[in-house]
Amino acid sequence: MYKNILVVEDNHAILDVITLILQSEAYKVSGLSKSASMMQHIQQSKPDLIILDIMLPDADGRELLTQIRKDEFTANIPVLMISAKYTATNIQHGEYKPNGFLAKPFDIDDLLDKIEGILAGKTY
Repeated sequence: MYKNILVVEDNHAILDVITLILQSEAYKVSGLSKSASMMQHIQQSKPDLIILDIMLPDADGRELLTQIRKDEFTANIPVLMISAKYTATNIQHGEYKPNGFLAKPFDIDDLLDKIEGILAGKTY
C-alpha cells in the first residue's frame, strides 16, 4: 500500500525536488506552497505524513503544527518539519513538537531515512 505524503513548502524548487524524490520511492505525494487550504487538504487527502516548512509566506509552520495537533481529525498525523533558519533545538513553539526535524539544505538519504523512521513510529 502506498503511503500518502503532503508537502507544505513555499519554495517551488524544493517542493519539486522533494516530490520527485518521494515519487521515485513509490510514495503518493501532494504539495502546497501556502497554508491557506492546508487543513481542508489534510481532511480530504488523509496523508500518512506531513512535511511542513516552518517559514511560509502566509503562516509560521510551528503555528500550523499547533492547528494540526489540536484538531481531533489530524492530531495523530506525523509531522516532519523542515527549515533553513531554525534548528532542532530552537523550533519549539508552544506545547506541540513535530515527530522529526530536518535542516535545509538536506541530504536526500537523510530525508528518506527520517520519513521511513517516522512512518515506522520513531521520533527524531
